[in-house]
Amino acid sequence: QSNVEMSDISPASWYTPYSLGFQVSLTSFLMLELVLGFSSNLTVLVLYFSQSNLVDSVSNMVTVNLHVLDVAVCVLCLPITLVIVLLPPGPNLALLCCFHEACVTFASISTAINILVISLDRYDISVRPANRLLTTHRATLLLAAVWVTSVAVFFIPFLEVQWSTWRNQTLLCVGGQDYHTGLGMHFHLILQVPIFFTTVAVMLFTYSRILRALNIRIDGTKQLSHPPLIPSSSPTPTATSPPALSSSASVSAIIALRRAVRRHRDRRERQRRVFKMSLIIITTFLGCWAPLSVTNMLILGIGPSEALVSLRLWFLALAYGTTVSHPLLYAFTRQKLRRALRAKVKKRVVSLLQVDPSPGGTIIHNSWVENRKSSRQVRLEASKGTDRCLAEVL
Repeated sequence: QSNVEMSDISPASWYTPYSLGFQVSLTSFLMLELVLGFSSNLTVLVLYFSQSNLVDSVSNMVTVNLHVLDVAVCVLCLPITLVIVLLPPGPNLALLCCFHEACVTFASISTAINILVISLDRYDISVRPANRLLTTHRATLLLAAVWVTSVAVFFIPFLEVQWSTWRNQTLLCVGGQDYHTGLGMHFHLILQVPIFFTTVAVMLFTYSRILRALNIRIDGTKQLSHPPLIPSSSPTPTATSPPALSSSASVSAIIALRRAVRRHRDRRERQRRVFKMSLIIITTFLGCWAPLSVTNMLILGIGPSEALVSLRLWFLALAYGTTVSHPLLYAFTRQKLRRALRAKVKKRVVSLLQVDPSPGGTIIHNSWVENRKSSRQVRLEASKGTDRCLAEVL
């Protein structure tokens, strides 16, 4: 009897649905995302909450909310995906598979909604800077609604299991022979697809209007209502000679012209940066989440298979990459956060380089951590408030 029981739990019954190379490569990729995503988002949150003046606007509120979500994805969703990749299928894995689908639904929909809110906020601050629609009170209510929606969609896969009689055939992480191809078993997939495309449409609309507010054409050049006035070195034959100017007036005119040209050049550089950042933000979101959404559409259309489910896991790992890109795109592009980070690094490095803290001691100074402003930084900070506001938000 014992021999029969031992044969039932032989290694053959503990096969893994994925090859060893698939498991090693995907696990390594997920672990890298987990470490980088968690550490970078946690660093951003520590910087934000360590200084109260950083969370002082609606834009910073929605950005902080996105990083809180990314930390939740790194802590909750990524480890469950790792377990799904490594553990063999079995009856005890059914509940874990359901929990994994709930985490994927939560990550997909909540990320899309948060990106949509950030796009609307940037549209609001760029197109309607004097009469903002998203006030602090409205933004608080909106973010609360975002979290309520995110938590609600988390339970959809569990409800699917309860509503269906195919309780062991509703999950996308068991053996291929156990898949159920009925569309009624994948409400969570049906919900993810339109939300993704809605977010993409809103992003394209809002960022195009932001670029229009910045007076930029799609090719990145500035639209001018009239050509710039360029002084001619020699008058035309039909032009009359201007009256003679004093030496001081000539010098003042030359200085004013140089300042105007410098301001125009700095403005153009800022506008090009906003255009590039807008393009990178949209491309990153599409590159990370579009493959997963297309795979979900294929599963809904032709039914799940082992190849599609394996491909979906890779695309899910790619989608988790936004936890690494979000701090780079939405946090460290802000001047206040960069200043706070430089201040902490400077304080840390100076404390390490300090030889003797006594009054007569020697302190080694490092020019890398000195808080000096170059002439170009001074010129950029002296630009107009409206342009700076539009550039800072991106």
